[in-house]
Amino acid sequence: MHMKTAADSDSDDDLIGPPVPKKTKSGSDYDSDEGGNERQSDKIPLSEISIINGEKAVIALAADPAGSRMVTGSVDYNVRLWDFGSMDGTFQSFRSLQPCKSTPIKDLKFSMTGDLILIVSGMSHAKIINRDGFQIAECHTAPLNRGSWHPRSREEFLTCAEDSTCRIWNVENLRHHKTIFKTITTHNAATIPTACAYSRDGNTVACGCNDGSIKMWDSRKMFDKTTMLLQEAHKPGTEISCVTFSHLGSLLGTRGESSLKLWDLRLFKNPVHTFENLFCRYPTTNLTFSPDDTMVVSGKSLQRGETTGTMYFFDLKSYEKVKEIEVTDSHVIKTMWHPKLKQILVGCGNGIVKVYYDKVQSMRGAKLCVEKAPRKVNQTEVVTPDQILSVNALPLFRQNKAKSTWKQIQRDRQDPIKSCRPELPIAHGKGGRIAKSGGTLTSHVLHNLGVRIRDDKNPREAILKFAKESAENPYWVSPAYIKTQPLPIFEMGDDYQRKND
Repeated sequence: MHMKTAADSDSDDDLIGPPVPKKTKSGSDYDSDEGGNERQSDKIPLSEISIINGEKAVIALAADPAGSRMVTGSVDYNVRLWDFGSMDGTFQSFRSLQPCKSTPIKDLKFSMTGDLILIVSGMSHAKIINRDGFQIAECHTAPLNRGSWHPRSREEFLTCAEDSTCRIWNVENLRHHKTIFKTITTHNAATIPTACAYSRDGNTVACGCNDGSIKMWDSRKMFDKTTMLLQEAHKPGTEISCVTFSHLGSLLGTRGESSLKLWDLRLFKNPVHTFENLFCRYPTTNLTFSPDDTMVVSGKSLQRGETTGTMYFFDLKSYEKVKEIEVTDSHVIKTMWHPKLKQILVGCGNGIVKVYYDKVQSMRGAKLCVEKAPRKVNQTEVVTPDQILSVNALPLFRQNKAKSTWKQIQRDRQDPIKSCRPELPIAHGKGGRIAKSGGTLTSHVLHNLGVRIRDDKNPREAILKFAKESAENPYWVSPAYIKTQPLPIFEMGDDYQRKND
């Protein structure tokens, strides 16, 4: 039998009714906004790693749907591919390339299957490479601004360009676009689309223009008329840098010069909320939604006097700031919250890519690299740069390999000396060339029948053979001086005069 004590009776008198919940006792109420913000902040990954992409700003960033690979593009024209599964603690990319020569990379997007990457730069060529970095194809149009893959079709993608057009392409036929439509105002004036995107179901195409307007088309119909148009979505003259649909498809987020706006597609006349004081210096600054569509994330660029770039998290129900993270000492340009990895990728203005992950909730991705130690270099495998002398490698002893006759003919054709045509014969000498003798019938006859006198004798001997006869029988000079000057007197010359002097 259980007996009640006096203490028990006193406690029963104090507690009347059901017990108070423990959550209320501790002072935490989940129905309050403060408690909601605390729960939202718990979803934000805070552990971070820093990946050095280069020295220039990272203005393009994407990851494949599986979360195994990441691609980055920067102002230094380089596109780098990263594999989370093979990277170690040094965080080195497995491939770096310059597909667009000397043009900054504006946008990078993985296809829905993750096997193709769309590269958009300032050039008039949208290039497509595979996940290993090898080029597949390219399409031609005006200088491009943005691009986007179709969320349901791996062959279809969208581009917007400086010629006030948006074009839909098919990977199988890139010589001509599949569909083209122009972005014009209500007064039929052309505007330049600076951002474009597909909705999550692929039925809607949205474009943000450089005059602050937003235009939408139904991709299942003809693109001759917009289904939704808001002329002054942002301030006139504001270049919209990003247009993004939420995962559920009911919200549209746009990023302008210093604001982030949320739009309800069911009531598109006015924004649901506007977040101000979010300055962006780069025209590729974007926004991203959390995987559960409860938060929106965007970065802020540095203004004069500021020293730290910040990333902001806003609640989509209360529209309050949930958290702000100081990322780096430079601009925060690109953000991406991967739904499968539950990690946030951030591209910064100093060439650093930061990956934020949670040690408990996040899966794979950056966690694979952090847990993998750098590979130790085995000293026995190091090859010293010794000098090797090979006699057979000298040009004197080198034997030419047998080459194809056709290839040799092609090389000889490129040689200006071997492929030089002989000069044609000329009738008269000109240009420093002397005409060849015997070109006419007369010269040929004279050359063969004419008598040629060959004077190949010694001239001194020819003259001295008459010396004896001229001394015995003088005829010209000696008879003239025989009476006046019988003995010949010759001039001694200048040398004799100098000696006497």
